[in-house]
Amino acid sequence: MDRITIVGMGLIGSSLGMALKKAGIPAEIVGTDRDRGVARRAQRAGASDRTETNPLSAIRGSKMVILATPVGGIKDLLELFGPELEDGCIVTDTGSTKTEVLRWAEQYLTDRVNFIGGHPMAGREVSGPEGAQADLFKNATYCIIPGKNASQKAIEAVIKLADTIEAKPYFIDPVEHDSFVAAVSHLPLVLSSLLVKINADDPSWPEVSKLASTGFKDLTRLASGSPEMSRDICATNPELIIRWLDKFKDEIDLFKKLLEDGNPDVLWQFFDNTWEARDRWMQNKIEAKGLIPTQELPSTIETMGGMVLGDRASSKLREMYDWQNDPKQK
Repeated sequence: MDRITIVGMGLIGSSLGMALKKAGIPAEIVGTDRDRGVARRAQRAGASDRTETNPLSAIRGSKMVILATPVGGIKDLLELFGPELEDGCIVTDTGSTKTEVLRWAEQYLTDRVNFIGGHPMAGREVSGPEGAQADLFKNATYCIIPGKNASQKAIEAVIKLADTIEAKPYFIDPVEHDSFVAAVSHLPLVLSSLLVKINADDPSWPEVSKLASTGFKDLTRLASGSPEMSRDICATNPELIIRWLDKFKDEIDLFKKLLEDGNPDVLWQFFDNTWEARDRWMQNKIEAKGLIPTQELPSTIETMGGMVLGDRASSKLREMYDWQNDPKQK
């Protein structure tokens, strides 16, 4: 029987294990975590078939190794695992940033190992295996970023992984990925934490907190996430987070001017525009570009060619693939 090893049995790692076991894949799921208690609780929750306390023992004989730790731990794991991985082994991760992870993989893994960066766009404010859910990834975008030495077969295996957990595979360049998630994931994380901070630091917070209700809870949900994960996100993607913070700061200044001007019609227009923009997103009326149907996968050469040439946009990858498969071009 094939073996899949999940390194890091927190929320994401345990949810992955649960989803794979729920799907009934014909493979043994081995879980390992630096905290033995976490690994054992994950196994009891149904996230793995067995637990290994030694990470090197856990990866031996594995066809696929999934690194589901905070980003900061991935570098050390790649360095540790590099000499021990089986020929042809597929290594993937679930980290929230990708540029640094791809660089580490190229530095520490040999040509005989297939590294494919991954990032399922899903999560909860509850950390650990206790918050894990088998359906956590259902309909979530699953970013896939192949390393330079990744084979077509390995890429297809990660796409199959995403399909199995009912996520949507999405090819993207690592730099573009980090910029996009800085806007829609990392910026909200920072703002959520800052909103908690400015209130909690205020002397009136003991009384103000009695009035905090669903709006405050919704906006500060991300501040309840793993501090280690949040730290590693900011430490591996600082420039792009700063860029989006600057844009947010500019918008705050513009909105302050609206308040100072005191024109109710202009204020109404601002809120109407943002209401409409969010409504279009909620109704999925924004044109989706870059999702690659599983039955129409580009070859490894096409995927890598797009990245090497600086063709970062996933829509360009789609166009290139369509052009190369157009009978008129033959």
